[in-house]
Amino acid sequence: MNRFAGKFSTYELLFVVGIIGISFSSIFVRWSDADVAIIAMYRLYLTNLLLLPLVWRHRRELFRLSGRQWGWLAFSGVMLGLHFLLWMASLRYTTVASSTVILTLEPVFVMFGSYLLFGTKANRVMLIGMGLAFVGSFVIASGDFSLSGDALIGDVLSFLGAAAVAVHMLIGKELRKDVSAFTYNFWVFAFAATALAAYNLVRGNAFGGYSGHDWGIFLLLAIVPTLFGHYLFNWLLKYMNAASVSMSVLGEPVIASLLAWILLKESLNGYQMAAGVLVLFGVWLFIRFGNETRKA
Repeated sequence: MNRFAGKFSTYELLFVVGIIGISFSSIFVRWSDADVAIIAMYRLYLTNLLLLPLVWRHRRELFRLSGRQWGWLAFSGVMLGLHFLLWMASLRYTTVASSTVILTLEPVFVMFGSYLLFGTKANRVMLIGMGLAFVGSFVIASGDFSLSGDALIGDVLSFLGAAAVAVHMLIGKELRKDVSAFTYNFWVFAFAATALAAYNLVRGNAFGGYSGHDWGIFLLLAIVPTLFGHYLFNWLLKYMNAASVSMSVLGEPVIASLLAWILLKESLNGYQMAAGVLVLFGVWLFIRFGNETRKA
């Protein structure tokens, strides 16, 4: 029993590290003037470049996949690429707080999809935790939402990005039962980056000529929010249910808004900061008391 408790605490710690990691993503995107599709593409290609030293160790599994697994890996990658494209684009139209808080809809998509596809149900405490987190998240962005103009475009893009990453999470939950975290991440990142490369080619976006500052941002995005964020979450999919892992997005608005307040000078009032505490409490309830059950 103690051994299990220790392991569970490790998963919780890694979960928190992942939340902090992904929270830097919006800041880095704002610091680059490159097209968001280029930023997303190089973020993922550079991530896989950093993973190359481990390829030899996983060489057998990397290429011993069934046709079905290859197909789902490709689909998962396309959905991840689409998520990055849509969500990063939303940051060009609205504030960090508004953009990240829309992503809190992801667990709803994941929970609904898990129920339809896998028969997964949420218990009462999980629903309470999610409800508290939603209330806090929307208070954080209450001063930034707009029903017209550029802000609405940003909100819609973030909404669609949340739906895309929910599909990615659901596919990953099933694939991670038989595929290691490294193999899953390596190929999903590769497919996502290649899909974005095709998009950039069609759009006529330049693949080179970027400043050292931009390349530094691409690298930071590969290391901080991707390796210490998405990679960790994909690894945790084998040990936590998909809805719980997706709850990471409810912690992101809190930290991202604070970072935007400090680094980007975006406004954040006392009510929003108090709401951030509510979000974190809701997330804690969800992952601490959450369990995965199946329909009989």
